[in-house]
Amino acid sequence: MQPRVVTYTKNVFLPLTSVCRNRCGYCSFRTPVRDGCVMLPDQVEAVLARGQEAGCTEALFTFGEHPEEEPGFRTCLEQTGYDSILDYCEAMCRLAIRYGILPHTNAGILTYGEMKRLRPVNASMGLMLETTARIPAHQGSKGKDPEVRLAMMEDAGRLKIPFTTGLLLGIGESARDREESLVAIRDIHQKYGHIQEIILQNFCPKDNTPMAAFRVPETQEICDTITMARRILPDEISIQIAPNLIDASRLIGCGVSDLGGISPVTIDYVNPEHPWPALADLRKIAGEATLLQERLCIYPRFIRMGWFDPGLQPLINRLDQRISRGSGQP
Repeated sequence: MQPRVVTYTKNVFLPLTSVCRNRCGYCSFRTPVRDGCVMLPDQVEAVLARGQEAGCTEALFTFGEHPEEEPGFRTCLEQTGYDSILDYCEAMCRLAIRYGILPHTNAGILTYGEMKRLRPVNASMGLMLETTARIPAHQGSKGKDPEVRLAMMEDAGRLKIPFTTGLLLGIGESARDREESLVAIRDIHQKYGHIQEIILQNFCPKDNTPMAAFRVPETQEICDTITMARRILPDEISIQIAPNLIDASRLIGCGVSDLGGISPVTIDYVNPEHPWPALADLRKIAGEATLLQERLCIYPRFIRMGWFDPGLQPLINRLDQRISRGSGQP
């Protein structure tokens, strides 16, 4: 009997800005417009250089959704030398490629045209569905409208973008809502075949947010959701949990197949109070009955199908061969 494979990536986390038009009740990532609210090009390059030295293969680019809608943001953006956050993201993705690191952008709601523009410089992209339910936590956050998020996921499928999505568990949704969300993801994947992984991320309360005293999902509740996801979703979709947010060793047996991006260089800017586990600790988290394997941000089947811009082929091949030679073990 072959051991189960559990995968992970080595990444650098690059939040180009945390200015955001949304007002989610659980979020502490969002910050107001102020001095230093944009990560400048030299700062991005310094992180990429450290990531290259550490052997990272993924550059995770994030920014608050539609930050230009926030008054004063464009003045801050001028410091980068770019006219829009999309221009800036595209340029920094190209910089990451020059450093030998594959970009993966997760920037909230993007139009079909915006994703088409970013596709040549991204090996994969993502958007958390979070939930198909309409919940108080999303009041004041027009980008969290479920129909809008599902529509973007469909657009990504039309563009053949290897895609990451997922649920945020414990933000006011019910077990039935989780099932409906998973079915919605499955149905979109059945049409386009582009969902490579889903993240089942547990809510973590943040101080000084409206949901600071909200109930935290228990481990068994998360396990039940993982089991549900494995039942609903096709086997080719990987199920990921964040090992810095929960005791992942207690959930591997529930059907987890991926531990996500682990950075030896940068913190988790969305959950800065939760440090990444050291790469050497992943073996213990995965358990002795599993084979822990490093991967790229684009999954192998999409590499085989050629679901990426031809300009990324040399870098994808080089990194894929490097991982294969090193067996991918941390």
